[in-house]
Amino acid sequence: MSYIEFNIVTIFPEMFKASLNESILKKAQEKSLFKINLFNLRDFAEGKHKVTDDYPYGGGGGMIMKPEPIVKAIESINDEKPNSKVILMTPQGKTLNHAYAKALSKVRSWIIICGHYEGVDERVRQHFVDEEISIGDYILTGGEIPAMVLTDVMVRYIPGVIGGEKAVENDSFINSLLEYPQYTRPSNFRGLQVPEVLLSGNEKHIKEWHHKQALKRTFERRPDLLTNTKLSEEDTLYLDTIRK
Repeated sequence: MSYIEFNIVTIFPEMFKASLNESILKKAQEKSLFKINLFNLRDFAEGKHKVTDDYPYGGGGGMIMKPEPIVKAIESINDEKPNSKVILMTPQGKTLNHAYAKALSKVRSWIIICGHYEGVDERVRQHFVDEEISIGDYILTGGEIPAMVLTDVMVRYIPGVIGGEKAVENDSFINSLLEYPQYTRPSNFRGLQVPEVLLSGNEKHIKEWHHKQALKRTFERRPDLLTNTKLSEEDTLYLDTIRK
């Protein structure tokens, strides 16, 4: 049994095949650490043309995704996978971040609906969806790319997917800080030297350098994140020296 199962409902299932069958995601699926099932929304639509959208009541531009195919898809998947939670990818949803993704990764089965056009019928949102999620304040052509982003972020929290726990713990946005600068061989590249402390072998000094560099980078690039960070007295003093 996989740790998390993603059931993605989309009118463009082919879009997912390349992204899911490369690199870390491919290896994790081969090890049965998670599973992704793709469902074509048109398979749940009625009529000869399998229409999944229609004009909005009250006028307005664009088309609206019909409730019947989406709800049929949700109910069909839930028949096979009871207690699955439903996510709608939409610009109107809660913005995805580290803490939110980590909390979502605790659920074992998700149904992810990829929105399209001008949105979905409001009755779907109100009565059949558990979470509405956005990946940022911009508009894409559909919910497929956001669904890929969401699954990629959540999969990282499954034990065994990433090389080790520290690989995830040191990511940007953990503890509300951006990640510190990283270096690899050679130590001297065209006269550009790796910081001496990283070559010292002194784990205490290296850890202190990592933390200060994370503080510095966050202050310079995303100072808004520091409002959610518990700073020690030493951290505050260090940031004061940067501000001067």
